[in-house]
Amino acid sequence: MSTTSILQKACAAFLLPLAISAADLPQEILLWPKGAPGSEGKTGDTVVRIADNGEHVLSNIHKPSLTPYLPSADKATGCAVIVAPGGGHRELWSDHEGHNVARWLSAHGIAAFVLKYRLASETNSTYTVDDHALADMQRALRLVRSRATEWGIATNRIGVLGFSAGGEVAFLSAMRFNKTVANAVDSTDNVDAKPAFQALIYPGNLHRIEPATNSPPVFLVCGYNDRPEISEGLAGVYLKFKQLKVPAELHIYARTGHGFGLRANDPKPAGKWIERFEEWLADGGFLKKP
Repeated sequence: MSTTSILQKACAAFLLPLAISAADLPQEILLWPKGAPGSEGKTGDTVVRIADNGEHVLSNIHKPSLTPYLPSADKATGCAVIVAPGGGHRELWSDHEGHNVARWLSAHGIAAFVLKYRLASETNSTYTVDDHALADMQRALRLVRSRATEWGIATNRIGVLGFSAGGEVAFLSAMRFNKTVANAVDSTDNVDAKPAFQALIYPGNLHRIEPATNSPPVFLVCGYNDRPEISEGLAGVYLKFKQLKVPAELHIYARTGHGFGLRANDPKPAGKWIERFEEWLADGGFLKKP
């Protein structure tokens, strides 16, 4: 067999699982079926690149969406989580900080929705975190709450979970839930956008977090070896919530850095953070049957 044939077969073997994985994803739901406010005239498709480890990384997002992972009726707890992957607001690492997490949650009775939000720091982007990425998360909360009955979700148990830059989007939604929508496009824009809880996994731009007495309960995770802003700053964030008597839980994992997300067969204790999250949800009463 020629070297070319061997390489072609090797490439095919490598690409096949990726193609199957993409085909097996649930159908995306556009946040705004007629186009997202602020994305007028932007028609380019989302760009997907495959990282060296085989994971999908997204960019050029102009049609923000949710990908739903709904648990079977016999497992459903009535809880729902909107998952915001990270990527520095330049791209979205949608596997280990998105779909892997959503699949795990769904398998444990928690409805999960992977958020594909617009990117403020991508080259030549006209978007901002506060005006577009946050609007995408707020719209996602409203959309899930508006369809809660259809999806077997309790309206008072819908929360947000974000990684890195996605953590910033998540905590902003937990701070600005009273913001009304100017020029509402449909009835969904009038639905309550307050998350019932927030899970911030090595979130970025921690200096922007300003807890209030009515802030949703918070679950915090990072690695000891992350950059000081996060590995040291998250402890300070915990204390801010504690001082206001907002329920908070903090996990800092030794010998762990940034971006661990959720990957299969991760042997480190940090790879079990999602089990601690499920326990925290249960302890907070979010996993009761509807």
